[in-house]
Amino acid sequence: MHSDLTNHEIVVIAAFLEGAAREPADTEDIAIKANLIAPGRFTWRKYRNQINIETVRKRLWDARKKENGGYLVGSEREGWLLTAAGLAFAKRRKRFVQSETKERLSLNERRWLRTERKRLSSTTAYAKFKSGRASTISVREAEGFFRIDSYIWNQIRENKILRLSNAFGRDRDLGAVVRFVADMVRGGVPNGNKNNLCKESRQSRSAAKCSSVQD
Repeated sequence: MHSDLTNHEIVVIAAFLEGAAREPADTEDIAIKANLIAPGRFTWRKYRNQINIETVRKRLWDARKKENGGYLVGSEREGWLLTAAGLAFAKRRKRFVQSETKERLSLNERRWLRTERKRLSSTTAYAKFKSGRASTISVREAEGFFRIDSYIWNQIRENKILRLSNAFGRDRDLGAVVRFVADMVRGGVPNGNKNNLCKESRQSRSAAKCSSVQD
């Protein structure tokens, strides 16, 4: 089931199953999951019942490299978080994973998703986007959408953006808003992309009007 997956791809899927789309996953937890997916791939040659954590750690760092897809960010200390590319890859290839390793959302994760959905839907950035005024969203409003500010920078900033992007980036209601605002806070939306995303905003507003008429 996993013969055509490389070791760094397996640890990416393991990270996904450990919830790395939403919050950083621990190296040891990923190691245990990777061993379930591909028994024997990450164990000592002499002691086949023991996981070689160093092998898993190396493959995690391999998965960070751009030439290997740039699927992860993080470290042993911070934990590992999936990038957008990593999330797309894991969802595309998780069919290779054994049934007993399917991703399950914990009660806390489900509660977080409900809370964040409600919060995001009440933000000014969301309201402006849905009303076709995406181009008027300010930097402060965009940062507030992700609960960041000018004092939160580097990897911590990116982790907050990734967590919400992974959770809601393909959501029917929130997806277009999340993608637009994420581009803003990452350094500005290129003109062409901004035009396209503003078009999505207008389409979203039109769809809402049509729905209202039908109702």
